[in-house]
Amino acid sequence: MKNYILSTLFIVFMQTYESQPYRVISTVDNVEIRFYPPATKVSVEGSLRSNSNFNALFQYISGKNSESEKIAMTTPVYMQNSKEKQRMEFVLPSKFVNSNAPQPLQEDVKVYTSKAAHFAAIRFGGYSNSSKVESNTIRLMSVLKAENVEVIGEPILLSYDAPYKFYNRRNEILVEIAY
Repeated sequence: MKNYILSTLFIVFMQTYESQPYRVISTVDNVEIRFYPPATKVSVEGSLRSNSNFNALFQYISGKNSESEKIAMTTPVYMQNSKEKQRMEFVLPSKFVNSNAPQPLQEDVKVYTSKAAHFAAIRFGGYSNSSKVESNTIRLMSVLKAENVEVIGEPILLSYDAPYKFYNRRNEILVEIAY
């Protein structure tokens, strides 16, 4: 019984997920310049004050879609806040790269294919919070300014780990750049 429990815990805590691919082009002061090829994503935008965004996306990958298909969780989860809204996106598995993903049944959930683009990224660990996001965004923008790199978009928070993972957590701030 003890071996069964240990092996079950190992499986739960060592789960790996497919991650969105990218290529690192260069690194400057812990900031990576990356190229991201197109990826199929599912997104929703809603209130900052609720978990409705995550729930809507989770329902989609759990089978609340036109094909009633369960879709594997991938990494990262994209989160971007504006004044009153939060946009959240899940990257779909690579088998959906040609926009053959099932259609959402909820009106506010959208499936789309991102364009190929260059981004700058800075990584930080632990659980994400507003002060970590702010300080790492400032560091990222400072390095880009010093290197005369033109920023195109707004910063995006990427989260790679499940909430129950306690150690070696991976978070990033990502921003589109002209490259």
